Amino acid sequence: MTSVILYAAVNGNGSEELDWLVTHPWGVVSLVDLYVGFTLFSLWIFLREESAMTALVWTVFVMCLGNFTTSVYVFRALRSSNGNWHKFFLGDSHASSVSATASR
Repeated sequence: MTSVILYAAVNGNGSEELDWLVTHPWGVVSLVDLYVGFTLFSLWIFLREESAMTALVWTVFVMCLGNFTTSVYVFRALRSSNGNWHKFFLGDSHASSVSATASR
């Protein structure tokens, strides 16, 4: 992902290519699809993170760097969850309340 992003940044003309993309219906569909996915992923980040500021920073990176950031975030969440799927999906604060409810 990093190499493709760098390739496009070095060899592409971002504004000219974006102009081309938004003048074609399927280009618009692709962008809408992409950013709806980024928005849904960002909502998951806001659910997981205890700090709204941390979630906001992650969201800015998702919107700017796309799935490179989503990959980094998922990898980080997997590593920090230590195999606990509640913690992976809900983060530290929400997972502990689910675990406490489930043990009753």
